[in-house]
Amino acid sequence: MGFLSTILGLWGFGVGISIGLVIGYYMFIYFQPTDVKHPVIRPLVEQDSKTLQRLLPEIPPWVKNPDYDRLDWLNKFIENMWPYLDKAICKTVRTIAKPIIAEQIPKYKIDSVEFETLSLGSLPPTFPGMKVYVTDEKELIMEPSVKWAGNPNITIAVKAFGLRATVQVVDLQVFASPRITLKPLVPTFPCFAKICVSLMEKPHVDFGLKLLGADAMSIPGLYRFVQELIKDQVANMYLWPKALEVQIMDPQKAMKKPVGILNVKVLRAMKLKKKDLLGASDPYVKLKLTEDKLPSKKTIVKHSNLNPEWNEEFHMVVKDPQSQALELIVYDWNQIGTHEKMGMNIIPLKEITPDEPKTVTLDLLKNMDPNDVQNEKSRGQLVVEVAYKPFKEEEVPDDSEDPNEVQKAPDGTPAGGGLLVIIIHEAVDVEGKHHTNPYARLLFRGEERKTKHVKKNRDPRWEEEFTFTLEEPPTNDRIYVEVISASSRMGLLHPKETLGYVNINLSDVVNNKRINEKYHLIDSRNGRIQIELQWRTSS
Repeated sequence: MGFLSTILGLWGFGVGISIGLVIGYYMFIYFQPTDVKHPVIRPLVEQDSKTLQRLLPEIPPWVKNPDYDRLDWLNKFIENMWPYLDKAICKTVRTIAKPIIAEQIPKYKIDSVEFETLSLGSLPPTFPGMKVYVTDEKELIMEPSVKWAGNPNITIAVKAFGLRATVQVVDLQVFASPRITLKPLVPTFPCFAKICVSLMEKPHVDFGLKLLGADAMSIPGLYRFVQELIKDQVANMYLWPKALEVQIMDPQKAMKKPVGILNVKVLRAMKLKKKDLLGASDPYVKLKLTEDKLPSKKTIVKHSNLNPEWNEEFHMVVKDPQSQALELIVYDWNQIGTHEKMGMNIIPLKEITPDEPKTVTLDLLKNMDPNDVQNEKSRGQLVVEVAYKPFKEEEVPDDSEDPNEVQKAPDGTPAGGGLLVIIIHEAVDVEGKHHTNPYARLLFRGEERKTKHVKKNRDPRWEEEFTFTLEEPPTNDRIYVEVISASSRMGLLHPKETLGYVNINLSDVVNNKRINEKYHLIDSRNGRIQIELQWRTSS
């Protein structure tokens, strides 16, 4: 009986399963739900931007926005350097945090707070893209996108009231879009004086916090409260336009701002030696300050005269009276060929007493080498009158002020006039037919100034300043600036080539005190030149 019932049971189970499968199959085939709709399939190109960003949230910013640049090279660099950057950053954090912790813990009656372990983990941050802003000011603005999903190992031990507790930070995620501004740009390494960091939006911060071995962030409501609290505190401190400022160097020292003005009057020369075979020499004097990139000033030529008198006055801007010197060179003018040097000498500015005019008689030397025996030979004498007038303390430019504010003219500037400052910053997209070795040529009231040459460059940067002391405002004057390419070889077919020019009316700078613009170069396809004009008066 027991055997028969077992056989019947197995047979019934098998028949029941078979019939159930058949019925289920036919019900699945013939009884379709009526509320099911077919999905609408559309190509991505037909989707709007919001839908695409929702479907593909991890699209890099350089794909969504053409203003952003890829930073594959930077990510690769950080990936290779991360083990060393991790140690260096953690060492710096320990050094900075130690005095801060020592100052704060007495307020909360805590015995000690120490890092048991401090490591940023093996996963470096990544930069999906970066946007760079180009302005006409002396600054560089960058907006990188930063993403860091790290695996740090940060354990802090806290001792208080005889008890010891450990807090561990794990699974840290930080997504942020900071704005980094380097300003002002200066000609001294690292080439910027200050770093300003701001956040363009609230950062995304996510992390785990283990306390006494348990995840404290699992407490209901605590995770969202802590995350929002951190976001709000960071945003209150550094959300644009608020910024974290890190001073790198003193801008005044880096830029070597003017600290005074040197008045030089070239009086006369005596007993100059004859250089020409026929007739007397034709002397003139070139003078400039050492460590100054401005072109030399020069007197008029006194033809056929070995005891010339000039009585010409010059004004020079002084940036460092302790290291600079006035260099004077007497030349013999030649109509054909190079002008021949007759003698030279220098006057260190530190030997000049401020605000006291001094007449100096200089023995002309071949060069400034004290061991050169040829300097013992008599070459004549040069008489000059010099007076150094330092700026008053309130007249020294302060970089903490508005960068668009124009400085006052130095003492000695004519009462009804002022100081015209022309700064030739850079040019872009200049192109020559045969070569592109550009320099800028400036003409103002018959006086010519030139910048340095930049070889093989369509986007030259000069950053050179030219000053003119004027008796009256240049309301009806114009300046002519021309970009010229000079051949770097000794070829005679294409020695010089004009890359474009511009004429600028100075009435606007007299009214506005300062103009900083990019001008389209005439006779150039796409060339532009950035010129800054300042009109400085004593009032």
